[in-house]
Amino acid sequence: MEKRLILAIFLSFLILFLYQLLFIKPNKPAQPIPQQTAAVEKETTGQVPEKPGGTPPAPVDRQTAAPAEVVAAEQEETITVDTPLYEATWSNRGAVLKSWKLKKHLKKLPGRQDPRPEPLDLVPESAAQLGVYPLALKLDDQELADRVNGALYKFDGGNLKLGPGETASLIFEYSDGNTVKIRKQFSFNGLDYTFGIKISLEVAGKELDPVILWGPGIGSPSPEELKQKFSASRGAAFLTNRDRKVFRLQEKKITLENEAVRYSGLDWAAYEENYFAAIFLMDPLSSQAMVFKKEKSEEQPDGKIAVIPYFYLAVSHPREAFLGPKDYDRLKAYGHQAKKIINFGFFGGIAELLLVATKYFHNQVGNWGLAIIIMTLIIKIIFFPLTYSSTKSMARMAEIQPKIKALRAKYKRAKQDMEQRRQMNEELMRLYKEHGINPAGGCLPLLIQIPVFWGFFRMLVVAVEFRHSPFVFWIKDLSVRDPYYVTPILMGVTQFISQKMTPSTADPAQQKMMLLMPFIFTIFFMNFQAGLVLYWLTNNVLQIAQQAIMNRMMARKRESDGKRRKK
Repeated sequence: MEKRLILAIFLSFLILFLYQLLFIKPNKPAQPIPQQTAAVEKETTGQVPEKPGGTPPAPVDRQTAAPAEVVAAEQEETITVDTPLYEATWSNRGAVLKSWKLKKHLKKLPGRQDPRPEPLDLVPESAAQLGVYPLALKLDDQELADRVNGALYKFDGGNLKLGPGETASLIFEYSDGNTVKIRKQFSFNGLDYTFGIKISLEVAGKELDPVILWGPGIGSPSPEELKQKFSASRGAAFLTNRDRKVFRLQEKKITLENEAVRYSGLDWAAYEENYFAAIFLMDPLSSQAMVFKKEKSEEQPDGKIAVIPYFYLAVSHPREAFLGPKDYDRLKAYGHQAKKIINFGFFGGIAELLLVATKYFHNQVGNWGLAIIIMTLIIKIIFFPLTYSSTKSMARMAEIQPKIKALRAKYKRAKQDMEQRRQMNEELMRLYKEHGINPAGGCLPLLIQIPVFWGFFRMLVVAVEFRHSPFVFWIKDLSVRDPYYVTPILMGVTQFISQKMTPSTADPAQQKMMLLMPFIFTIFFMNFQAGLVLYWLTNNVLQIAQQAIMNRMMARKRESDGKRRKK
């Protein structure tokens, strides 16, 4: 029975890995609460599409607007905002963001074909192809939206270079003198990845809540990066004001614009990928957000026509934005529960503690791979008493297996006969009591350790600190797979050795089945992140050493018990 329980735990852990590898589905997004939506609905909030079947917004009456002064620039210009963390390029055509390059995060690792990698740009390259850049305005009147997003805005200020502690603003203004009057103000600082947003929008003499777009998507991942399962985890995230919970919507679950649902009562809305995010702070009482996709037919290199989806986040009346990495310390210092954008998973609290501890050791040794090894060693030491108890219990169970088999042979009809089953169980319990064995002693310690193992796993998957972090020799990036599969193979070999050294109470058929697990794990770990494989490999090596120590301790105890009996 104990071996079947251990096998069930082992298979459960395997299923968790398979689930993460194949499906990686974050929390299912909650539907908007009707009373919340009704509470923030305004006559002037027609910029965000209604749910299917909703009342269409009234068209803008351009004749009712009073004549005003035309405010516009004569030519297109770009403005640069340069800080220690990023370099942003803005255009006065539409007053939009054309690039946001992170100086401390490279697009890809240095290599023979790319000796000088570029800073990572969070503005997608496809924005230029589609002609819709981040922070463009969204209006129900598409012709009017195209006009205001293509207009030349007059702006105050020029290129900005900010040091830590310095602040500055860019102000863009546009008016066609008849229908539209727009003012966009962006306030920057040289300390972090945030900037303030203040937008006023007047259409036909009526003030509206401004709605801005972020997209399409975030960043421009290469085909190689998209093959990495974890780096491909992309979509929208929302923090509810009522229960402070984050719900996520992966790209494959995002619907077309006319099917999209509006969400309200939010503290912030974000578009994210595994390591980076664009977060927009909102007023939960008056702001709304939605995420949708637009499809475009494009000809492929092979001549075939493919429908390509492009994803957008629409946010009404944002007051501030964070465009940067999901750095735990920085997001925690930022506040607004922004650290919840990091998807630590079910055992999030444990994963956070493990990340804090791993960062501490990294600060001491300067290498994330060594920090992982140190953390694995500490966890092994902490759980040694539990592991020893489990191993001792399994060893005792192995010793009395002949007696257990004799009992089962005595009660052959126990499966069909309730009375025989009762008698057999009573004798089994007496046998366990005589030898001081707890039937669950081998399983409970393993169950207690699973949350820590899973928390470590999630921490290694989502922490941006491991991105482009080298370990030794051929491992140049702990956030992607081992290019030569050395560590996964070593992991499988060490797991096989560890399993052979562990006392077993299973019959030969079950033992053979269990010996297949290292091979199966090796196959799955082939494409897992190198940091995760390093953790599991280190754990196996320590388990071998620990098992050797425990086997010696138990052998000495048996010798001393034998001498005592002789006396």
